[in-house]
Parts: sequence; structure tokens; C-alpha cells
Amino acid sequence: MRTREDDGNALSDHLEEVLDDYVEHLLTGRSRSEATARSYRSDVRGLLGHLAAGDGGPTTGPELGAALTLPALRGWLAAQVAAGAARSTVARRVAAARSFSTWATRTGLLPTDVAARLEAPRARRHLPEVLDAAQAGETIRTSELGAAEGDPLAVRDRLVVELLYSCGIRVAELCGLDVDDVDTERRLLRVIGKGDRERAVPYGAPADRALRAWLDTGRPALTNARSGPALLLGARGGRLDPRAARRIVNEVSEATPGARRVSPHALRHSSATHLLEGGADLRHVQELLGHSTPATTQIYTHVSAERLRAAYRGAHPRA
Repeated sequence: MRTREDDGNALSDHLEEVLDDYVEHLLTGRSRSEATARSYRSDVRGLLGHLAAGDGGPTTGPELGAALTLPALRGWLAAQVAAGAARSTVARRVAAARSFSTWATRTGLLPTDVAARLEAPRARRHLPEVLDAAQAGETIRTSELGAAEGDPLAVRDRLVVELLYSCGIRVAELCGLDVDDVDTERRLLRVIGKGDRERAVPYGAPADRALRAWLDTGRPALTNARSGPALLLGARGGRLDPRAARRIVNEVSEATPGARRVSPHALRHSSATHLLEGGADLRHVQELLGHSTPATTQIYTHVSAERLRAAYRGAHPRA
């Protein structure tokens, strides 16, 4: 049977169709993001390619039942670890295998959900990179200096930095905003997050000034037939791409005296940390960030505690 190969994994046409159906399920039935679907597709392709490489490996969907077993899954993961895969990578591949196994069982490709008992390695938790309040303020001021000259792109860049820090939204959420998602009277953004979950995120007076400047002078100067309803636009008038937004943050932070090059996610981390340090309730910060569980938000309490310990060690004579 003819096979196709991707990333070194040769699969039969039938298994390619199985993979396509699974990804379609992720995008529609599970409302996964395209990025997650791509990652899971790659991981499951690797699993199927691993199975197909063995003697008597599956070439059709019905043959998966005999090949996809718990020992086979554990052997596949052991090979990842032996190859030096990071814990976080292995954990994601476990999640992809579980998701695929559940779907394949429901569709009749597998007699039982063999991956249900598959355990993921505990990922090492690294504290996120954050700016202190002074560094964040200087970064904002740098973006304001460029916008003061009235260049439409500089006005946009100021708004990008301001919204990422003041609202703590993800860069993909920022670039996905439409003009109608902005409630200027109540100073709220309608944000569509992971899993198509919608939330309302407030923004402050400085962000309001940056937003009004963009809507009044910046956006009209860049708008063309490609713009559609997008709030933020690229130099050619289309919706701003997340990669361009990352580049904007990189360049502004590099141009800030006393600051270091940071990413949009560092501004999100900084926003969350500063909210908690200012006394905001953990549950409220969870809602603002769009986290599905408080456990994800709690890492910022560890950041605050670590900063406090560092300040103590540096300042107390008996530290």
C-alpha cells in the first residue's frame, strides 16, 4: 500500500485518513486551537509511525486494536525519553496519546481506551520571567515616545505594549480582537481565549488613551480592503500577526534603558504578578487571565514569594 511520509514517519493512506479524522475532531468537536491540533497531530503521527515501524505494525484503522497497547505506548514514551525529549514534551505527548485513544475508542477503532492509565512525568515548574514595576513602566514610556511623533505604526506599537501589560491577555488574543470587541464606555475588551472561552477584560485610563489615539488616527491611516473588522493592523493593512506583535515587544523592550529584551508572554506574566502583589484576589486574576483552574494562576504567587525572599536576602542584615 502506498505510504506518505512526514517528519520521518511513514504512514499508510488509511492511517493518514484516521489522523485527518482525529484532527477534525479536535478542531470541531473539542474546539481545540489550530496550534494545539498541529502539535497533537505531530505527536500522534509519531506514535502511529512508531507502531508501523515494528514487525506487523498497523497499516489500517482496524489493525490499531492489536498494535496500540499500554506496553506499546510505554515503549514509545521510553524511546522519547532515551532520545532526550524534555519532560514537558513527553507530558504533551502523553496528553495527545490519551486524547487519541479516547477518540479512537469512541469511534470503534479501539476496543478499550488503552491510554487511560498512561501517566505523564511531572513537569519541572520554572518560575516565569517577569519585569518589576519600574521596568514595566519604563517599557511603556519607551513605546509612548515613539507614538508621540504620530506615526501610525508607532501609535499601534504603543497600544500593543499597553494592552499586553495592562490587560495581561495572550498575544493571540490581542491579535484576534475586532473593533467591535472594544467597549470604550465601560473600558472592557471582549476576549476569546483558549477553547473559544469568552471573557470580559477591563483596561485602565492609560490604555484607553492609547486605544483612542489608535482608533482616531493610527488605524484610519492603515485601513484598506484587507483590514476587515480587525482592531490591530499590520503595515499592509491586514490583521496584525502574532509574530509581528512579538517583534514589536522585542524591539520596544530592547530600546528601553535599564530593561531587557522580553516577550509578550513576559508582559502577561508581569501583569499577573503585579496584580497579586498589589492585593488582587487570586480568583479575580484567574478570570482576567482566562485560566481554567486556579492551579495555573498560583504560579504567580510563587513568583511574588520568590521576589520577596530575594529582597529579604539582599536587604536584611541577618538574611
